[in-house]
Amino acid sequence: MADKKANSIKIKLVRSLIGSSEAQRRVVRGLGLTKKDQVVEHMDSATIMGMVNKVSHLVEIVK
Repeated sequence: MADKKANSIKIKLVRSLIGSSEAQRRVVRGLGLTKKDQVVEHMDSATIMGMVNKVSHLVEIVK
C-alpha cells in the first residue's frame, strides 16, 4: 500500500480573492481554501493539479 504522504501536496492560498472572478472563487473553494495563508493537503492527481493551474496566481505549492 502506498504511503499517503508520499504522493500528497500542500497548497497555500497566498493572495486574496478580492477582485477575482466567480469561477476562480469556486475553484479555490473546491480546493478547500477559505482564508489567506491557509494550507490544505491533497493527493497529487491530475484533477487537483488542473485546479491549481487555473488559480496559479492565487495559490502556491509548499513543501
